[in-house]
Amino acid sequence: MLSKNIEIALNKQIRIEAESSQIYLSMACWAEVNGLEGIAKFMYAQSDEERLHMLKLIKYVNERGGHAQITDLNAPNTSYETFKGMFEALYHHELFVSNSINELVHITFEEKDYATHNFLQWYVAEQIEEEATAKTILDKINLIGDDKGGLYLFDRDIQLIAVAAGTTAPK
Repeated sequence: MLSKNIEIALNKQIRIEAESSQIYLSMACWAEVNGLEGIAKFMYAQSDEERLHMLKLIKYVNERGGHAQITDLNAPNTSYETFKGMFEALYHHELFVSNSINELVHITFEEKDYATHNFLQWYVAEQIEEEATAKTILDKINLIGDDKGGLYLFDRDIQLIAVAAGTTAPK
């Protein structure tokens, strides 16, 4: 059984994961209408992945005697000045998600809920990967600078990240 405090914290994380999915989806739409097909596919895949993170939390809460709550979401940004600015926003959002997961893990220690602590270790590892991916992408964007040829290659190559992950992003 989940304590009420842990249930509330997990429900907060469910909302964060849902909003993350929406953020990536909005970024995919922006990239797509700006001719950045590879970035769009990457973002669609990331949106799907965040939704799966949310569903995993929902199942856990419900299976542990809690009640997962689906609430309203904050609307994501729908446009960006540049694709670099979009990826900077993405990176900062992933740092926010990591902090939220870390706070959740801390609560499990305080509540001595070691089952939930164990469950959350997957999210801790996932956030390490998400931050590293976002940072690597930003590093590559900084290398490109204002080179349009570099942007073309970057857009093509980032699409491979989504394909390598085995995602089923829209075509």
